[in-house]
Amino acid sequence: MALASSLLPSFLGVDKSATGQIWHSRLDASGQATAVAIAQRLGISELVARVMAGRNVGVEQAETFLNPALKTDMPDPNSLTDMNLAVGRLADAIEGRQTVAIFGDYDVDGATSAALMHEFLSAFGIDSRIYIPDRIFEGYGPNPEAIERLIAEGAELIVTVDCGVTSFEALAAARERNVDVVVIDHHQTGVDLPEAAAIVNPNRQDDVSGQGHLAAAGVVFLTVVALNSELKGRGVQPANGPVDLLRYLDLVALGTVCDVVPLTGVNRAFVIKGLIAIRHNQRPGMQALIETARLKGPCTAGQLGFLLGPRINAGGRIGDASLGSRLLTTDDPAQARDMAERLDALNTERQAIEREAVADAIVEAERDIGSGDGPAVIVCARENWHPGVVGLVASRLKDRFERPAFAIALSAAETGTGSGRSIYGVDLGESVREAVELGLLVKGGGHAMAAGLTVARDRLGDLRAYFEERLGAIVAERRLDRSLKIDGALMAGGATVGLIDGLEAAGPYGSGHPTPIFAFPAHRVYYAETVGAGHVRCSLSSDAGSRLKAIAFRAADTELGQMLLQNRGRPLHIAGTLNVDYWGGTAKPQLRIIDAAIPDDRY
Repeated sequence: MALASSLLPSFLGVDKSATGQIWHSRLDASGQATAVAIAQRLGISELVARVMAGRNVGVEQAETFLNPALKTDMPDPNSLTDMNLAVGRLADAIEGRQTVAIFGDYDVDGATSAALMHEFLSAFGIDSRIYIPDRIFEGYGPNPEAIERLIAEGAELIVTVDCGVTSFEALAAARERNVDVVVIDHHQTGVDLPEAAAIVNPNRQDDVSGQGHLAAAGVVFLTVVALNSELKGRGVQPANGPVDLLRYLDLVALGTVCDVVPLTGVNRAFVIKGLIAIRHNQRPGMQALIETARLKGPCTAGQLGFLLGPRINAGGRIGDASLGSRLLTTDDPAQARDMAERLDALNTERQAIEREAVADAIVEAERDIGSGDGPAVIVCARENWHPGVVGLVASRLKDRFERPAFAIALSAAETGTGSGRSIYGVDLGESVREAVELGLLVKGGGHAMAAGLTVARDRLGDLRAYFEERLGAIVAERRLDRSLKIDGALMAGGATVGLIDGLEAAGPYGSGHPTPIFAFPAHRVYYAETVGAGHVRCSLSSDAGSRLKAIAFRAADTELGQMLLQNRGRPLHIAGTLNVDYWGGTAKPQLRIIDAAIPDDRY
């Protein structure tokens, strides 16, 4: 793949950009022909058609792609292994008016999954208890002590969401007390599974549903769809009339985007319909979060991931782990505003902690890499890091050094808790699971793009060696293809709010459905300055005199930032993604710069 890509002609003649990449058109000749055909058949902008063709949308699929219907994209929930068992046990609990406890994860997917299950049970008069473990003192997933506590409080059924599939000891504790556990999860598993009343997980090895791309919130939604049908069949009626399942899609959209699962197929439909639900302004907690984040204009998938999600995560990272799920389930607007403000304050505190940890990690990683290629997988560990930010640190390392990265917070107990983030094509979850089986890790798990682990301090060297042997070749192969895929070229005057609105029809964009990247040929950097936490703010000008506001986030100390700052008044090829800026109450186009290059003599 890397060789074939290197033989393609470069876009605008950019063979090595500020970020060290070669620019290529996302479409080959066949893709360009598909784009023309889509534009002609549907009467849409050829630029939008190019974006669709570049994401493998064919001519015959184009119309339904632009008008997705959840009814046609939804899989049969009963195609998931154990779904019938889970639904039967949950329906029995509702009919029997049993006390239910929901055990969730402390991230956004866990909070939304727990809130969704709680809200559905509430519609049938079951006031379930949500339990989110403390990240630092309890760690990820169910633990025997928490299970015992829930049973002591009267739990007759425990439902785990976004966790539980590797919790052998905790589920055994529940079984010894004759309390059933229903597991609803999506993380990768080994062949062996804990004993439970049901384990619904499209990534368990005996599941053939083909729904392994779902976030936990999506799996929970399929479960309540099946459960709602089962209850209808039993003649069990909700307390206040029929349940509007579509109302829950705001939670599904938020969990799906923030867990960085592919935004294709039913996930794309979940997010599109979920954004509509958010705009209908029905959930006090969601609206309070939007107001606190000072979000202007219609909510987009990108804003779910970059503005709302981090605030909910802040509770689980450095504060009250259950604050996010409580915010999403409250019906009291005043209470919602108070909780949203607390999460906003925690998020600000989290950002400061993260900045300090990232600076330490970059120094350590640069030392390890030295003047050569360095390790295939970065593994950084420090005693003074807050365990709640290690995933964010890993993400920054991955982005900066373009390879999988782990950040590990070491404790006085001679162990460390860490998180990893991966690059496309490198399955981190599988590698971590194998490391557990080999005895290199105390515990660990995850999915392809993200994983968590607990490791003994004296096994760090062995872990680094394992990653190098296990992933070295595939990471090297993925890093060889240093290519930026360009969807098309634009002039500053062509980057309009109308164009951006048209491009949204081919969205939402995210993992597996990348945001369109446009090149602006030979645009002058009218001005450039450093603002905020190392961002570079610019204004671009075309030869025709049109201007476009632009920003390069966290770029001031990078090659990209320096190229922008040192070339004021000079033409550069600029590449980036477009969004609408609502600052001041007026919608204006803005470019997020992700790369730049000095034009050759042709420009």
